[in-house]
Amino acid sequence: MAIKSDRWIRKMALEKKMIEPFEEKQVRQGVISYGLSSYGYDMRTADEFKIFTNINTTIVDPKNFDSRSLVDFKGECCVIPPNSFALARSVEYFRIPRSTLTICLGKSTYARCGIIVNVTPFEPEWEGYVTIEISNTTPLPAKIYAFEGIAQVLFFESDEACAISYADKKGKYQAQKELTLPKI
Repeated sequence: MAIKSDRWIRKMALEKKMIEPFEEKQVRQGVISYGLSSYGYDMRTADEFKIFTNINTTIVDPKNFDSRSLVDFKGECCVIPPNSFALARSVEYFRIPRSTLTICLGKSTYARCGIIVNVTPFEPEWEGYVTIEISNTTPLPAKIYAFEGIAQVLFFESDEACAISYADKKGKYQAQKELTLPKI
């Protein structure tokens, strides 16, 4: 398995629609960078967020998630309360090739502020908008900027296609069109 370069990512994005919309160069001026980099793609958050709240004092249970634990917010800046988190969705829609796996890592600009981004790998033949978890590990409110970089996606291609892809197993998050809560 080998990490793929900007040339491969550009080709796959333009010819196979692997990333839509696709920014061919890294945008950096006055924003947290996004777009194509040397060995990855810096994706952005849309302006749709779900901010965690304990107003209903429910238990966080991944097998029975109570959507009342989240407050919907739409805007260019999302403020995450201290020691809390928000969910966001990517601007980009991804279509991962069968022989490819991605790993996502949070941007260092946010990490240096105590803001941690968690995104699971995009499995072979997964497609959809990405649901992104953003944790504020600080005792202060933290600001997240919509339409700016949030995480870098690294692409790894195997020398052979997998036996069973995410599409083959009809994964529960396949082709998600919006910010998606936990499912069983």
